[in-house]
Amino acid sequence: MQKEIFLLQLVLLFNYYILVFPAVLTHTAGSRVLELSDRFLEAHKDGQWLVMLYAPWCAHCKRLEPIWSHVAQHLHATPIRVGRVDCTRFSSVTTAFKIKVFPTILFLKGDQKYVYEGDRTREEIVKFALRLNGPPVQEITKTQSFDTIKREQDLYFLYVGNRAGVLWELYHKIANKFQAHAFFYQSHPNVVNKHAPVDNTPALFVYKENLHYNFTGHNLSDTKQVNETLYKWVNAERFPTFPKVTKTNINELFLTKKNLVLAVVEENQLEEVAPDMLEFRDMVESVIKNKRNKYHDHFQFGWTGSPNLANSVAMMTLPIPSLLVINSTTHHHHIPDDDTEKLTPYVIELFLEQIRNEMFMHFQRYGGNNWLVRSYRKWFETKTILISMWKGNPILMMVLLGLPFGFLSLICYGICCPDLLDASDDEDENIGTHHMKND
Repeated sequence: MQKEIFLLQLVLLFNYYILVFPAVLTHTAGSRVLELSDRFLEAHKDGQWLVMLYAPWCAHCKRLEPIWSHVAQHLHATPIRVGRVDCTRFSSVTTAFKIKVFPTILFLKGDQKYVYEGDRTREEIVKFALRLNGPPVQEITKTQSFDTIKREQDLYFLYVGNRAGVLWELYHKIANKFQAHAFFYQSHPNVVNKHAPVDNTPALFVYKENLHYNFTGHNLSDTKQVNETLYKWVNAERFPTFPKVTKTNINELFLTKKNLVLAVVEENQLEEVAPDMLEFRDMVESVIKNKRNKYHDHFQFGWTGSPNLANSVAMMTLPIPSLLVINSTTHHHHIPDDDTEKLTPYVIELFLEQIRNEMFMHFQRYGGNNWLVRSYRKWFETKTILISMWKGNPILMMVLLGLPFGFLSLICYGICCPDLLDASDDEDENIGTHHMKND
């Protein structure tokens, strides 16, 4: 009797699992990733989901698969469920979430939907999910918590003071908007203690590179001015002082409305940089580290290990290493006249001063964002991709280019040749008739 009751309980528990989680079919082999079907549309508002929408034929999706398994493993102890949907089998999911590219990473929380646009690394994806897991602003009640936060996060915003007043309301509003991009905290002076330099409250800081930078230059009596200033400050400070720039985050960096100073080097397949290029990158970084007060408001510094990204912006093949400055508003770019070997911190500072003061008589700006430049950039990118493919596998390129040309030739032959044959037949008939008349 007890055995029958036990079996009945197992059946009921299994049925409950099916009813509560109808979208979950099975786990991906060897991982904690949930394979989801189109029934996920009925359950995605239940709890929190981190979902990858993919296509089996997509090369980028295949590269993301092992990373996605690590993400699921890391988030297993949290309320976030990690899954994936094959959009070639369940096209209704693609339509419902308006998916245009693969892979697309979504964080779903009730009626809210967030699209991940950062680097596809385990660390960054996990941070993205953990930021959205909690409220927009998390309260810190223990001094010891700051040691853990600083150890796990290299950048966060901190409001010190009571949860009331103009600054708090604006801070909470902006934190809600930027929750997917940064961590936002609130605490009190007695809790913050020695972790942040608090003289008066309310106070607002950003923590990065092991330093706190204060939000200043605002008048709390002018709410509109504070709102605009705070939004601009958070939008600019949510990036490290010298981040790595990739295809996925360059557009986010453009939102700072600053000039992007880019040190262009080249990484190998192991993401290693040669010593001479590393020295050049460190020299560019030293300019913003030593002259932050002078250049931080006008320039966002960074570096890239992908020369193709910089070449696409410059629409030419740049020497490696090199320096490129991009105007994030007009998309014009500037290249120093001096050779890379002659660039020193002092020369770079003179170059930046000319850009900041719009002294373009000494050097020319290139590019822009008009239709002619955009068309040329598309052509340059296509040409670069084709050349790269040819160098990598010329036989494959011959096949890819030869097949369309062959089909086109057959179509042209089928269209043109029947007319020629018909014309020949007509001529033969006319010749025969002519001879008969002569006879």
